[in-house]
Amino acid sequence: MADTRFSFTQDKLKTIAEDILKFARKRGATACEVDVSEGFGQSVSVRRDEVDTIEYNRDKGVGVTIYDGQKRGYASTSDFSKNALKATVDAAVSIARFTAPDPAAGLPDEALLAREFPDFDLHHPWKIPVEEAIEIARRCEQAAFAVSPEIRNSEGASISMQESHFISANSLGFMGGYASSRHYLSCSVIAGEGDDMQRDDWYTTKRDPSELAPADEIGTFAARRALARLGARQIPTCEVPVLFEAPLAAGLIGAFVHAVSGGALYRKSTFLMDSLGKPVFRPHIQISERPHLAKAFASSPFDDDGVATKDREIIIDGVLQGYFLSTYSARKLGMTTTGNAGGSHNLLVKPGQYDLDGLLKQMGRGLLVTELLGHGVNYVTGDYSRGAAGFWVENGIIQYPVHEITIAGNLKDMLMGIQEIGSDMLVRGSKHCGSILVERMTVAGA
Repeated sequence: MADTRFSFTQDKLKTIAEDILKFARKRGATACEVDVSEGFGQSVSVRRDEVDTIEYNRDKGVGVTIYDGQKRGYASTSDFSKNALKATVDAAVSIARFTAPDPAAGLPDEALLAREFPDFDLHHPWKIPVEEAIEIARRCEQAAFAVSPEIRNSEGASISMQESHFISANSLGFMGGYASSRHYLSCSVIAGEGDDMQRDDWYTTKRDPSELAPADEIGTFAARRALARLGARQIPTCEVPVLFEAPLAAGLIGAFVHAVSGGALYRKSTFLMDSLGKPVFRPHIQISERPHLAKAFASSPFDDDGVATKDREIIIDGVLQGYFLSTYSARKLGMTTTGNAGGSHNLLVKPGQYDLDGLLKQMGRGLLVTELLGHGVNYVTGDYSRGAAGFWVENGIIQYPVHEITIAGNLKDMLMGIQEIGSDMLVRGSKHCGSILVERMTVAGA
C-alpha cells in the first residue's frame, strides 16, 4: 500500500516558517513572507488492459520573499535543514539588495490579513493500494471497449491521487495553512479505422474520492463520445450561433477573468480596460465569487498574500462590479486588493432554464463545439480564433459531426453575445458553469 501519510506535521511546517521569519529579521529584512509546502501522490495508467505506468511523487519546498524597503528578493529550496533555510534567506536578502525599488512592492495592509481559518473540508485521503487502482483503471477502459467493436484502440485509462498541505506566513503575524486533496479518473479511446478514426475522452475529478463518477460510466461515456464523432466532415464557411459545451464554456469565463485581472489591467494589455461599472455581458448574466464552499477546488480562507477572502458579486445584471486584484496589482492601479492573489476563487455563473438539449433547440441552426484546438486568443484586442470540432445542428437537432474547422470572433462581442447559460453545470475547477450559447461567430471550413 502506498504511504499516504505526510512526512511533516502542520506544526513542523509552522516551525519552519517561524524559523525563516526569525532568520530574516536577523539579516535585516524590513519584511518577509514564506510558504512551506509538502505533497505526495500516486498515478496509474492502463492501456489495452496492460499496466502502462505507475508513478509516485513526493515533493516539498520553501519559498522565501524578502523586502528591503521597497526592494524585493525571492529564493527557494527543497532542503528543510536549518543551514539550507538560512542560506535561502541569505540568497533572498542578497537579491533584494541588488533589485531596483518598486513602490508597489510589500506586504498587504495588516488589517486585511485573514485571522480566522474555517475548515472547508478540502482534504480527503484516498488510501488505495496500487493493485486496486490498476483494477479500477482496467474496469474503466474495459467498459469503453464493451460499448462497440468500433472502439478499436485506446490511449489509456488513468487514475491519480494527490494530497498536499502548506503553511503561509509573514512578518506581520499572519500564519495559516491547510491540507487538501485532488483525485482523478479518466479514459481516452479511439473509434473507427483507416481514414475515419476519431478519439475522445472523459474524466471525473473531486477532492473526495467517494464522489468520483463510477469507472464504468467514465469509460462508457468516453466511448460514446468517440463513436459520435465518426463520419466527421467539414462545412462551408458561415456565420452562425455557436454553442460551447460545458467543459469548454468554463474557458470563456476564464478569458473574462484574465481580462479583468490586475496584471492585464495595470499593463494595459486587455480588451476590457476601464470596464468597471460597465456592461460586459447581457443583463441576464450573473456571476458570483464564493471562496468558502465546502470541497470546492478554489476554496480558501485567504489568498496567496494572506488576505482574507470573502463572498462577492462579480457580475450583476451584466455589469462588472469588481476586478480580480492582488496586493501588488491593486497598488499599481491605486486600488484595494480583492483577495485574488493567485487567481479567482469559485466562480458561479448563474444557470439558465435550459439543459443541453434545450439549448440546441434555442440555437436552431448552428455549431455545437465539443473540442477546441490551439491558443489563438489575443487578450489585448480580444481577437479569438481556435481550431474546433463538434456537431452541426439544424432545427435544434444534431445532424452530423464536423471537424477541421476554425471558429473566430472577438471576445468582447462574444461575452456580450451570450444568449443563454445552460443548466448542465459541470464543475472541474474554479469555474462553475453550464454550456454557453453565443449569438454569432464566424465558422471557417471548406
